Amino acid sequence: MLNFDLVLLFSGLFLIALAIYLFTQALIAGNADVDALAWASGDEPTKSKNGFINFSRPLVHNFALSHAQRIKSENYRRNVEKKLLTAGLHNELNVDEFIGLQVLWGILFPIFFAVLNFALALGFSWPIIAIAGVIGAYFPHLYCNQEKKARYLSVVSDMPFFIDLLALSTQAGDDFTGALSKIVQKAEGSVLADEIGIVLKDIKLGSSRSDALKALSSRLDIPEVTSFVAVVVDADQTGASVAGVLKDQSEQMRMERFMRAEKAGAAASQAILMPMIFFILPAVFIMVFGPVILNFVYGGG
Repeated sequence: MLNFDLVLLFSGLFLIALAIYLFTQALIAGNADVDALAWASGDEPTKSKNGFINFSRPLVHNFALSHAQRIKSENYRRNVEKKLLTAGLHNELNVDEFIGLQVLWGILFPIFFAVLNFALALGFSWPIIAIAGVIGAYFPHLYCNQEKKARYLSVVSDMPFFIDLLALSTQAGDDFTGALSKIVQKAEGSVLADEIGIVLKDIKLGSSRSDALKALSSRLDIPEVTSFVAVVVDADQTGASVAGVLKDQSEQMRMERFMRAEKAGAAASQAILMPMIFFILPAVFIMVFGPVILNFVYGGG
């Protein structure tokens, strides 16, 4: 009987969720302005790599965007814009959508947990439900941080190879812009190649090489890229040989990469120390000395 009650309860919850989903879809589909959803920059966003963002976008535009636009804090909006830029998400989300996601899931998460808590008698306290709201509001920040970390790892691993190619191309007689074009062709699809492609577009549109490289540094916000840009811009201003500067920069990047690998190895050895002391060594001692102790206690009988 208890199993039947649980099945009935979960079936009811599923039907309620389905009804809410169908109602929401009908409301969105029935909106006469569905093709002109409010997009603050005036441009239609590209499809996000995150399916949850794509699922949430219509809900944000229909229910949360107007509330997000009421948040006028310039400092917070600048911080969000900077975070979207450095995470490479400025084409997927704008500031209003980012804040709209916070508003939407900051409200829906605690409602969802409250319904589950009531329906299943889970016994969650109200502070736990409030924490669910905080987690929902912080979700866009988590997504941005994850994407920024992935971009950082990709760029840092590609930097020595890219700078080597730049140095070889400039030593072979290519100018700096031509060397960048060759790199984009050879490494198409990587984060750094895509960003260098933006640099080339900026140069073609009339930006100076220094300004285009500084914009690259601002978009990525990675110390290694900032150092590289500073060195190249300084070489431009002083008239130094770009090929020689790139060769020195490549050697420095490889040394920094080796130091990061050493640091990661040291951190890994420290991380495994506690599991080894509390789990691996006791198991080894039991396997080795267990039979000896049993033989000693029971006298071989």
